[in-house]
Amino acid sequence: MNRETIPSGLNLLMAGGVFFLAMALLWLASRLSLPGQLLCGLLFAQLLLTNYQLIHEASHELLHPDVRINDGVGMVLGWLFPVSFTLMKVTHVVHHCCNRSDHEMFDCYYPGDSRLIKWFQWYGLLTGVWWWLVPLGSLLLAIRPAWLRSPPFRKARTTAALFDDFGPEEIRRVRRETLLGLLFWVGAFRLLDLHWPGVLLLYALFGFNWATRQYVTHAFSPRDVVNGAWNLRVGRLHGWTLLNGQWDRLHHQHPHVSWIHLPDLARGRDYDQDYWRQYLRLWRGPKPCGEPGPDCLPRTGYEVLE
Repeated sequence: MNRETIPSGLNLLMAGGVFFLAMALLWLASRLSLPGQLLCGLLFAQLLLTNYQLIHEASHELLHPDVRINDGVGMVLGWLFPVSFTLMKVTHVVHHCCNRSDHEMFDCYYPGDSRLIKWFQWYGLLTGVWWWLVPLGSLLLAIRPAWLRSPPFRKARTTAALFDDFGPEEIRRVRRETLLGLLFWVGAFRLLDLHWPGVLLLYALFGFNWATRQYVTHAFSPRDVVNGAWNLRVGRLHGWTLLNGQWDRLHHQHPHVSWIHLPDLARGRDYDQDYWRQYLRLWRGPKPCGEPGPDCLPRTGYEVLE
């Protein structure tokens, strides 16, 4: 399975459809009362999960075999999140290299950790509070990248290694993408006459939905960089919305394989557990951990996985 097996036409069709529908829902929510806005928000929250999965494919250079098209579409889809595509791409590789290490251990705490801080982090993640930090992180990295390498970020376990791979070229791309994203939103508000209350409501619902999706396939999984994820049972429509993202352990084992081929790799395997049972388990909170975390993979270790 290589770049020739990427469903580029389908990916571009979905990217265009998601972008158009998202803007239509934002326009509609700016003209409806609260009940109508909530309905738009529920659709928007699920639609932007597909948008995120398309950004995820682009982060692995699996959206389109032409890197220029791949990154260009990834950038435009990133404006919807909103986030710099380069920020997403670089930090997602860090995720694959540091999965289930101490840098990404949100669901457990060591005896010396502050339980109060851990519970605050955990429920901040589940309720979507941390989603708001992603657009802010893009702005900070574009305006003053040195801030994200300052002692508070270096001392925090979760951000100590997150920004190490941003060199001058990556920072230039983040700045360009962030500036273009800001211009896009200024233009969208003016051309579509968007209203802040409706837009913020839709993004609050999406932030909640996205934040939960981010950790449901990792929580309480083995402390292993490659195998530390779950394959979760979902309905067919849900699976399409996630672009087969429920097969997350398979994805970590084969990170350079397009989403459309994951069911083929899964043939003959069973799911680890039910998606919604795992989701409800998250709300019980983090648990104690006496097991040491794995060492992070070097980037070359991630790149040789097939």
